[in-house]
Amino acid sequence: MKKLILLITFFLFNFTSSFADKTYFIDFNKVLNNSKAGAQAQKNLKVKFENEAKKFKKQSQELKKEETDIISQKKVITSDDYKKKVQVLRKKVATLQENKQESFERISNSRAEAKEKLLKAINPILKKYMTDNNVRMIVDKKIVLMGDSNLEITDQIISILNKELSSIKIN
Repeated sequence: MKKLILLITFFLFNFTSSFADKTYFIDFNKVLNNSKAGAQAQKNLKVKFENEAKKFKKQSQELKKEETDIISQKKVITSDDYKKKVQVLRKKVATLQENKQESFERISNSRAEAKEKLLKAINPILKKYMTDNNVRMIVDKKIVLMGDSNLEITDQIISILNKELSSIKIN
Protein backbone atom coordinates (compact mmCIF):
# COMPACT_ATOMS: atom_id res chain seq x y z
CA MET A 1 0.00 0.00 0.00
CA LYS A 2 2.82 2.40 0.88
CA LYS A 3 4.53 1.59 -2.41
CA LEU A 4 1.35 2.44 -4.30
CA ILE A 5 1.00 5.78 -2.52
CA LEU A 6 4.68 6.51 -3.17
CA LEU A 7 4.26 5.61 -6.85
CA ILE A 8 1.16 7.83 -7.21
CA THR A 9 2.92 10.72 -5.46
CA PHE A 10 5.95 10.32 -7.72
CA PHE A 11 3.73 10.22 -10.82
CA LEU A 12 1.77 13.32 -9.76
CA PHE A 13 4.95 15.21 -8.94
CA ASN A 14 6.48 14.43 -12.33
CA PHE A 15 3.23 15.20 -14.13
CA THR A 16 2.74 18.57 -12.44
CA SER A 17 6.40 19.54 -12.69
CA SER A 18 6.29 18.96 -16.46
CA PHE A 19 3.49 21.53 -16.67
CA ALA A 20 4.96 23.94 -14.14
CA ASP A 21 6.97 25.94 -16.64
CA LYS A 22 3.90 26.44 -18.84
CA THR A 23 1.25 26.97 -16.17
CA TYR A 24 -0.11 30.40 -15.32
CA PHE A 25 -2.92 31.63 -13.15
CA ILE A 26 -5.55 34.31 -13.42
CA ASP A 27 -7.75 36.02 -10.84
CA PHE A 28 -11.18 35.77 -12.48
CA ASN A 29 -12.81 37.89 -9.77
CA LYS A 30 -10.39 40.71 -10.52
CA VAL A 31 -11.12 40.37 -14.24
CA LEU A 32 -14.86 40.49 -13.58
CA ASN A 33 -14.57 43.51 -11.29
CA ASN A 34 -11.78 45.54 -12.90
CA SER A 35 -12.24 45.11 -16.63
CA LYS A 36 -14.12 47.92 -18.40
CA ALA A 37 -17.02 45.68 -19.32
CA GLY A 38 -17.22 44.06 -15.88
CA ALA A 39 -16.98 47.34 -13.98
CA GLN A 40 -19.58 48.95 -16.24
CA ALA A 41 -21.94 46.00 -15.82
CA GLN A 42 -21.56 46.10 -12.04
CA LYS A 43 -22.17 49.84 -12.01
CA ASN A 44 -25.35 49.44 -14.08
CA LEU A 45 -26.59 46.62 -11.87
CA LYS A 46 -25.86 48.65 -8.74
CA VAL A 47 -27.86 51.58 -10.11
CA LYS A 48 -30.75 49.24 -10.96
CA PHE A 49 -30.63 47.75 -7.48
CA GLU A 50 -30.54 51.16 -5.78
CA ASN A 51 -33.43 52.45 -7.90
CA GLU A 52 -35.52 49.39 -7.13
CA ALA A 53 -34.69 49.64 -3.42
CA LYS A 54 -35.76 53.31 -3.36
CA LYS A 55 -38.98 52.47 -5.18
CA PHE A 56 -39.87 49.71 -2.75
CA LYS A 57 -38.90 51.81 0.26
CA LYS A 58 -41.26 54.55 -0.92
CA GLN A 59 -44.08 52.04 -1.45
CA SER A 60 -43.41 50.54 1.97
CA GLN A 61 -43.61 53.97 3.59
CA GLU A 62 -46.92 54.63 1.80
CA LEU A 63 -48.30 51.35 3.13
CA LYS A 64 -47.16 52.21 6.67
CA LYS A 65 -48.96 55.54 6.38
CA GLU A 66 -52.05 53.73 5.14
CA GLU A 67 -51.78 51.36 8.10
CA THR A 68 -51.59 54.31 10.50
CA ASP A 69 -54.66 55.85 8.85
CA ILE A 70 -56.61 52.60 9.17
CA ILE A 71 -55.65 52.24 12.83
CA SER A 72 -56.73 55.81 13.52
CA GLN A 73 -60.13 55.08 11.92
CA LYS A 74 -60.71 51.93 13.99
CA LYS A 75 -63.11 53.56 16.44
CA VAL A 76 -64.87 55.66 13.80
CA ILE A 77 -65.76 52.92 11.28
CA THR A 78 -67.60 49.66 11.73
CA SER A 79 -65.80 46.49 12.64
CA ASP A 80 -66.55 44.96 9.22
CA ASP A 81 -65.19 48.01 7.36
CA TYR A 82 -62.08 47.94 9.54
CA LYS A 83 -61.50 44.23 8.80
CA LYS A 84 -61.99 44.84 5.06
CA LYS A 85 -59.49 47.69 5.07
CA VAL A 86 -56.97 45.60 7.02
CA GLN A 87 -57.47 42.73 4.59
CA VAL A 88 -56.91 45.03 1.59
CA LEU A 89 -53.79 46.43 3.26
CA ARG A 90 -52.44 42.92 3.88
CA LYS A 91 -52.94 42.07 0.21
CA LYS A 92 -51.06 45.23 -0.78
CA VAL A 93 -48.21 44.32 1.57
CA ALA A 94 -48.06 40.77 0.19
CA THR A 95 -48.05 42.12 -3.37
CA LEU A 96 -45.26 44.55 -2.49
CA GLN A 97 -43.19 41.73 -1.01
CA GLU A 98 -43.74 39.56 -4.10
CA ASN A 99 -42.82 42.40 -6.44
CA LYS A 100 -39.73 43.19 -4.40
CA GLN A 101 -38.63 39.54 -4.46
CA GLU A 102 -39.21 39.27 -8.22
CA SER A 103 -37.37 42.50 -8.91
CA PHE A 104 -34.29 41.55 -6.92
CA GLU A 105 -34.36 38.08 -8.46
CA ARG A 106 -34.32 39.67 -11.95
CA ILE A 107 -31.33 41.79 -10.94
CA SER A 108 -29.58 38.71 -9.60
CA ASN A 109 -30.29 36.86 -12.85
CA SER A 110 -28.97 39.84 -14.82
CA ARG A 111 -25.79 39.78 -12.74
CA ALA A 112 -25.32 36.06 -13.41
CA GLU A 113 -26.02 36.58 -17.12
CA ALA A 114 -23.49 39.42 -17.33
CA LYS A 115 -20.89 37.27 -15.56
CA GLU A 116 -21.53 34.43 -17.99
CA LYS A 117 -21.22 36.75 -21.00
CA LEU A 118 -17.95 38.12 -19.69
CA LEU A 119 -16.55 34.65 -19.05
CA LYS A 120 -17.55 33.61 -22.59
CA ALA A 121 -15.71 36.66 -23.93
CA ILE A 122 -12.61 35.74 -21.91
CA ASN A 123 -12.37 32.16 -23.22
CA PRO A 124 -11.20 33.01 -26.75
CA ILE A 125 -8.81 35.59 -25.31
CA LEU A 126 -7.30 32.95 -23.03
CA LYS A 127 -7.05 30.44 -25.89
CA LYS A 128 -5.27 32.97 -28.09
CA TYR A 129 -2.97 33.95 -25.22
CA MET A 130 -2.13 30.29 -24.64
CA THR A 131 -1.34 29.75 -28.31
CA ASP A 132 0.68 32.95 -28.69
CA ASN A 133 2.73 32.37 -25.52
CA ASN A 134 3.04 28.58 -25.68
CA VAL A 135 1.10 28.17 -22.42
CA ARG A 136 -0.14 24.70 -21.51
CA MET A 137 -2.47 25.53 -18.63
CA ILE A 138 -4.20 28.52 -17.01
CA VAL A 139 -5.86 28.00 -13.64
CA ASP A 140 -8.02 30.19 -11.46
CA LYS A 141 -6.08 31.95 -8.71
CA LYS A 142 -8.61 30.68 -6.15
CA ILE A 143 -7.22 27.16 -6.46
CA VAL A 144 -3.55 28.17 -6.37
CA LEU A 145 -2.13 27.48 -2.95
CA MET A 146 1.10 29.31 -3.64
CA GLY A 147 2.66 30.65 -6.79
CA ASP A 148 5.21 33.05 -8.14
CA SER A 149 3.58 36.40 -8.87
CA ASN A 150 5.33 36.39 -12.25
CA LEU A 151 3.02 33.54 -13.26
CA GLU A 152 -0.12 35.65 -12.76
CA ILE A 153 -1.48 36.98 -16.05
CA THR A 154 -4.58 38.74 -14.74
CA ASP A 155 -3.55 42.27 -15.68
CA GLN A 156 -2.48 41.18 -19.16
CA ILE A 157 -5.84 39.50 -19.77
CA ILE A 158 -7.73 42.54 -18.44
CA SER A 159 -5.77 44.74 -20.85
CA ILE A 160 -6.61 42.50 -23.81
CA LEU A 161 -10.25 42.21 -22.72
CA ASN A 162 -10.59 45.99 -22.39
CA LYS A 163 -9.45 46.37 -26.01
CA GLU A 164 -11.83 43.72 -27.31
CA LEU A 165 -14.91 44.24 -25.12
CA SER A 166 -15.77 47.63 -23.70
CA SER A 167 -19.28 46.81 -22.45
CA ILE A 168 -21.82 44.08 -21.88
CA LYS A 169 -25.49 44.43 -22.69
CA ILE A 170 -27.54 43.77 -19.56
CA ASN A 171 -31.22 42.89 -19.70
